[in-house]
Amino acid sequence: MKTGNLFTDALPPREGERFDTLLRYRNLLVERIVSSDKIVSTTYVQAQDEWALLVRGEAILQVGGESLSLTAGDHVFLPAGVPHTVLRTSAGALWLAVHLYPDDPEAEASG
Repeated sequence: MKTGNLFTDALPPREGERFDTLLRYRNLLVERIVSSDKIVSTTYVQAQDEWALLVRGEAILQVGGESLSLTAGDHVFLPAGVPHTVLRTSAGALWLAVHLYPDDPEAEASG
């Protein structure tokens, strides 16, 4: 059994965000996101649902037109198809994101 630690190698990049896959299993993806305080705001509209926990730091998101201020311990559900943008993060903000992709009927038919 392989183990890991969320805080290992968790220094922020100089700019932007780093996405590290912690687990990929069937239609589930768990990733760690480490943010710098110098990000380019990008709007995402995803095919998958996402639940995100801000483990450390602060962030401001815009989700479906609503502004959300998050601090450590806050979490948010981002349904598939709903636009969301990370507007600002503190240096070293650390996220745990769980993505649930739609079932793939092709994979079920062949498996």
